[in-house]
Amino acid sequence: MVLLAIDWGVVGVKAGQLVLALSILIVLHEFGHYITARWFGCRVEKFFLFFDPWFALVKKKVGDTVYGIGWLPLGGYVKISGMIDESMDKEAMAAPAKPYEFRSKPAWQRLIIMLGGIIMNVLVAFVVYAFVLMIWGDKKIPSESLKYGIAVTDTTLYNIGLRSGDKIVAIDHKPVEDYEQALKKLIVSDKSMTVIRDGKSMELEIPQDLLGQLIEGKKEGRITLMAPRFPVIAKTVPDTSKIYKEGMRANDSIVGIDGMPIAFYDELRNALDTKKGKTVSLVVRRNGDTVNFQSKVDSTGLLGVNLYGLSGWEEMDSLGWVKLNVTKYGFFAAFPAGVAKTGSTLGDYVEQFKKILNPKTGGYKGVGGFKAIGNAFSPVWDWESFWRFTAYLSVILAFMNLLPIPALDGGHVLFTLYEMISGRKPNEKFLEYAQLVGMVLLLALMLYANGNDWFGWGR
Repeated sequence: MVLLAIDWGVVGVKAGQLVLALSILIVLHEFGHYITARWFGCRVEKFFLFFDPWFALVKKKVGDTVYGIGWLPLGGYVKISGMIDESMDKEAMAAPAKPYEFRSKPAWQRLIIMLGGIIMNVLVAFVVYAFVLMIWGDKKIPSESLKYGIAVTDTTLYNIGLRSGDKIVAIDHKPVEDYEQALKKLIVSDKSMTVIRDGKSMELEIPQDLLGQLIEGKKEGRITLMAPRFPVIAKTVPDTSKIYKEGMRANDSIVGIDGMPIAFYDELRNALDTKKGKTVSLVVRRNGDTVNFQSKVDSTGLLGVNLYGLSGWEEMDSLGWVKLNVTKYGFFAAFPAGVAKTGSTLGDYVEQFKKILNPKTGGYKGVGGFKAIGNAFSPVWDWESFWRFTAYLSVILAFMNLLPIPALDGGHVLFTLYEMISGRKPNEKFLEYAQLVGMVLLLALMLYANGNDWFGWGR
């Protein structure tokens, strides 16, 4: 029954976007290592998308390099001759160094090779952001422009004092210029937020463990934390639909259900969640008159009406419910803007990462794997959303690979910098053990993150 309740169409669309985005980013990351290695005369033995223990799905040797696709979709790799990496090829490392091997190259060249993947991910992020800003523009919704304020749909946010109808105008006394940034700023703050309620400004305290509380709420089924508030007006009602025959028409406003007054969509959703599968009495306003009729609520808590406000910011802006500011950039202006966007995205992510590392915030409970990443994609294939999120993932991939953990690029960079500063190269046996420890650590983190997705191990 659980499997039947899953919308497999949505799952397929999200999975497709996840695979495509990760494939693009992995290939380009590994290409950064590949091209710098070739520049410095290193032989690249393998270039693989995904891992290929025991066998590969596809492979072809061109020159000295075997290109292929593995069957284990946990990343990708390039195998550079003479480098201690995932292959743990001890036999090759025991032989004398050859001129085309990684270990025979000067430290500065090895450093650039190891930074190649990270640099490539940063370049990909700002190029993608540049084209997004050219094609779709930089979109911002001033918090104060929300005509009806926000709808608070999360118990945790309600408990800290937020109410439906509020407008969040500042976090830690810094103005919130973009509504979509409000929640990002909120979860990395542990001080205060300023809201406008009934025309008056008031300050609310933000608890240090807000992030952990929000994660707990999400695991209990509260997916949406807050949303813009808007009235309930029917956009279209197909004349073949059941609710049309019951009495609903396009442009009707739902103002009551079973004697309960309704003014906004969040109020309607809350009411219908308690009426699943039941027949309710609806009150609608049509051309200034009030119309009453009975309607059946389906098993998911829906009436079968397409409402205004659910199609995105452009529609809400056209109705005067929000103010959508779109800034489009020309070709030459888009690239510096893309660099700035990459920098601000990295800064936001670093702040979130610091929250995760602090046990007092409870942020570690929200560390997720492939399921969490896949769920962040749009349920419908939307290229704008896809490329924006792919650029964001590229920033994350660059940052995570720079962490000084053996088996990650950052670990190799750390050891190479030590060599350049001290003049002493780390013992190869030490590097082998460090690589092994790093691989075990990364595997444990991956198991934890994906286990958190499915079983809530962080709770």
